[in-house]
Amino acid sequence: MELIDIGINLTHDSFDADRDAVIERARGAGVTTLMVTGATLASSVQAADLAATHGSAGVRLYATAGVHPHHAAELHAEDQATLQALLLRPEVVAVGECGLDYHRDFSPRDAQRRAFAWQLQWGRECAKPLFLHQRDAHADFVSLLREHCGAGVRGVAHCFTAGEEELEAYLELGLHIGITGWICDERRGQHLRELVRRIPRGRLLLETDGPYLLPRDLKPSPASRRNEPLWLPHIAATVAACRGETLEDCAAHTTAAARALFSV
Repeated sequence: MELIDIGINLTHDSFDADRDAVIERARGAGVTTLMVTGATLASSVQAADLAATHGSAGVRLYATAGVHPHHAAELHAEDQATLQALLLRPEVVAVGECGLDYHRDFSPRDAQRRAFAWQLQWGRECAKPLFLHQRDAHADFVSLLREHCGAGVRGVAHCFTAGEEELEAYLELGLHIGITGWICDERRGQHLRELVRRIPRGRLLLETDGPYLLPRDLKPSPASRRNEPLWLPHIAATVAACRGETLEDCAAHTTAAARALFSV
């Protein structure tokens, strides 16, 4: 069985002490490809460099490059050349994490929309898929995608936790859907157990979003609350059970979908 973790924040400082061990545990769990998320210009450079220099046998690393909406106010027009150069690197396979987040508004909404529009344009120019974030900003998010990408948006709605309306809109746009350990959360993720059945084969992707979103139903509960790719098979097993699939089948079609979308 082979799995791809399409979203792991492996440059996060919580991994500084044991990053190589985390990668080795991923290999032991059958997670053979990790996509390291970039969320700022600095972390995108770190993600790309980590992907380019990692040499452990049995696990391939790739990266995304972009600016998360929390940091949108930090992205300026003069940064265009830096980000575009990153997006041309072969180990960088997606634009993002980019999008809109009106839940926390860590950056002003006009700055978020401007940064998102820039990254949609740069993604179109470099012909790489989008690694997308949306929280409490559905209408503006969909409007900008339609304006800048037209029909058939190539990318993934990363860490999908929303409802039926958002899911149907994203599928209509052509997006893939990324499912995390949120589906294992009995408090907040129960609705995903039904919705995940509606995601077509070839459009469903799996991710940990580590170090965040450790599955709450792990038994025994790990001593650390840090999430890592080791737990992706547990997420895959939950998704497979909700869809009425075997774990092996779910792993096979989500891995094939990830390889096709990101060309990895």
